[in-house]
Amino acid sequence: MTSQGKARVSARLAAIAESATLAVDAKAKALKAKGENVIGFGAGEPDFPTPAHIVEAAAKACYEVKNHRYTPAAGLPELREAIAVKTKRDSGFDCKASQVLVTNGGKHAVFVAFAALCDPGDEVICPAPYWTTYPEAIVLAGGVPVVIDTTEEMGFRVTVEQLERAKTPRTKVLLFVSPDNPSGAVYPPEEIAAIGKWAADNGIWVITDEIYEHLTYGTHTFASMPTLVPEMANQCVIVNGVAKTYAMTGWRVGWMIGPDDVMKAAINFQSHSTSNVSNVAQIAALAAVSGDLEAVKMMRTAFERRGKTMHKMLSEIPGVTCLEPQGAFYCFPHVQGLLGRSLGGHVAQSSLELADLVLEHAKVAFVPGEAFGAPGYARFSFALGDDDIVEGISRFASLCAN
Repeated sequence: MTSQGKARVSARLAAIAESATLAVDAKAKALKAKGENVIGFGAGEPDFPTPAHIVEAAAKACYEVKNHRYTPAAGLPELREAIAVKTKRDSGFDCKASQVLVTNGGKHAVFVAFAALCDPGDEVICPAPYWTTYPEAIVLAGGVPVVIDTTEEMGFRVTVEQLERAKTPRTKVLLFVSPDNPSGAVYPPEEIAAIGKWAADNGIWVITDEIYEHLTYGTHTFASMPTLVPEMANQCVIVNGVAKTYAMTGWRVGWMIGPDDVMKAAINFQSHSTSNVSNVAQIAALAAVSGDLEAVKMMRTAFERRGKTMHKMLSEIPGVTCLEPQGAFYCFPHVQGLLGRSLGGHVAQSSLELADLVLEHAKVAFVPGEAFGAPGYARFSFALGDDDIVEGISRFASLCAN
C-alpha cells in the first residue's frame, strides 16, 4: 500500500492469473537449463521451422526503408486484402479488407474482440475446457464469463440445450472454438449450424476462434459458422492468425474480422494501444497467407501421426482415458483414475498436483486441467518430435505403473 492507502497495482491487473501454459513451459525450460532431461508437452507450439519462403520475404523486407516507418494501425493494406482473400479461400466467408484488423498475434485479436463487444456486466458464454487466456480477456474487457462444462463423454462439445439454459438477459457473446484447444474436439457442420442459428435467433454475438482451421484429422473437417449461417454474419467476429498453420508463433501476427461498426471501434482501440504490428512480421504473414498450403499439409500429416501415437500410448495407461484428437495438436486425457493412488511412492490428489509430481519425478511437463476449467484432465501437446513423444509418454506410463 502507498502512504495514501492506495494499492500499488490496480485491482484489474492484480487479478489476472499467470498463463498456465506459459508457466509450465517456463518451468520445463528452467529445468532444462540446469541440465535436466525434461520433455515438455506444455506449449502449443509447432516444432517445425517457419517455411523458407516466408523467412526470405521477411529478410528482404528488413532492407526496405518503408518498413522502417510507421504504417496504418489496422495493418498493411496489401495484407488486409490478402487475409480477406484467404478467408474466402479457406472458409468460404466473404469479407472486405476494411473488415480486417491485423493484430499482435491471435491472443491480441482475442483481447481486442472482447474489448470491442463487452460492456461491464455483459455475460459471455464460455464452454469448458477453454484456452486459459479466454476468461482473463473477458474479465479485462468488463465481461462476466459464464462457464458451461463439457466432458469426454460429450466429445467436449457444447449443446444448444446447454446454451439455452445458460442464456440470461445479460448474455451478449458466445465464445466458439473448433478445432478446439485444449480438447482437440472438432464440431460437425450440422452442430455448428445449429449453434449459429441459436445465436442468430437470440441476438447473441459469436466470437469464433479459427486459428486451428487447417489442423483437422481423419474424417473431421473445419467449417466456419458465419459461412454455414449467413444471417449471423452481422453479429459474428472471427479471430485467426498465422501462428499454428504456418509454424509462426514467434512472429506475432493475428487478425480479427467483423462487421464495419465493430471494426471501426477495434481499429481505433488498436491505434491508441499498439499502433501497427511489426512491418517485417506483416510482410512474412503476407507471404504465408498468399502462398500455397503444401508446407501446411506436411505439418498436418506429421501432427496426425503423432496424435495417433500419443493417443494410443496414453490410452494404454491404467486409470487414463483419452478422446482421440480430431484437430489442433493436443491430447486431453482424463487422469482422474491416477489421483489418490501411489505413483512411484508419491500421491497426487488433483491434476494440478499430478503435473508437479510427474515433472519432478519423471521429468515430463504437461498442463493440468485446472488451467482450462477442467480439473481431472491434462493437456499434452503433440507438437514435438516423434521420439520425444514416445520417450515422454513412456516415462509418464512407467511412473504410473510403479
